[in-house]
Amino acid sequence: MISERVKSNLKQTFAESLLPKLGLVLLVSIVFMALFAPVLATHDPTRTGHYDEQGAPYPPLGHEYTAEIVQDGEIVEVPVEPTSEHILGTNNVGQDVYSRFLYGARISLLVGFLGTGIALLIGVPIGLIAGYYGGRVDDGLMRIADTMLAFPALVLALALLGVFGQSSIHVPDPLVIAGLADGMPESVPVPGTVIIVVALVTWVWFARVARGEALAIRNEEYVKAAKSFGTKDRTILRKHVLPNSLTPIIVLATIQVAAIILLEASLAYLGFSGTTLSWGYEIERGQGILRSRSWVSMVPGIGIVLTVISVNLLGDWLRDALDPNIEGEGR
Repeated sequence: MISERVKSNLKQTFAESLLPKLGLVLLVSIVFMALFAPVLATHDPTRTGHYDEQGAPYPPLGHEYTAEIVQDGEIVEVPVEPTSEHILGTNNVGQDVYSRFLYGARISLLVGFLGTGIALLIGVPIGLIAGYYGGRVDDGLMRIADTMLAFPALVLALALLGVFGQSSIHVPDPLVIAGLADGMPESVPVPGTVIIVVALVTWVWFARVARGEALAIRNEEYVKAAKSFGTKDRTILRKHVLPNSLTPIIVLATIQVAAIILLEASLAYLGFSGTTLSWGYEIERGQGILRSRSWVSMVPGIGIVLTVISVNLLGDWLRDALDPNIEGEGR
């Protein structure tokens, strides 16, 4: 399905540009941390009460701050020093920030990749059918898509969450069950409703792109030849239209992974993620203490930025390689 020319372009653009290498290193590192979070984490991310002897959250290594505590009926300021047991400090309820950062990566990547996959499975067939048949079929399907595009993604996601509610599926963690990470949560909370909702919000983009490709491909000579031999429409769509539509769909998929990660973080920030092990939830938790304990929000925020940048860098590489007419950047 991938031609030798495309493989050559992929290798050439990857070798000539620094940016896709950087994106790949970042994404592989984040995926590695997410997969092996129970092994790499130093504390149970859900356990609270990690405070110093004065009852104040720990700061990250290399950072000190002044906390206000009540002593003998008076409010006094005391210095709080870091500890090697909590390298990125603890949040306002005493949970280890480093461990929650690792587990938050799991949620963001799960929602990003699964949400994109479901959206692709919904949108591409609808778009191909609409573009291939045209007429009333095209009008009906695309009017549905246009209606959904009329609403901002976040607003539409919130409305759908209001209809479906919030629920998480607890999937057993194989690393913990195998005894490789004692003291860690035995299951991974997968925000199933959020994954379905983000897919329902974003499938229209895949449908629009697939439709545009099908409109052009249906008039190609090889499609007309297949029709003249009596080939069924389903076979033509599967063997001719879909393979020749994959280039823009693959590029769009990388863009949508990053967009869905941001959408999930926004939903979690607003309290609609379905799990507390989310980068967006951590940012919201630390917004009220940014002046005194900025690391609570800063660490997950950096995680979101690095993940989105890595995915976008790889998406730009795929775009440049799959469409040689576009002038690549960073070469």
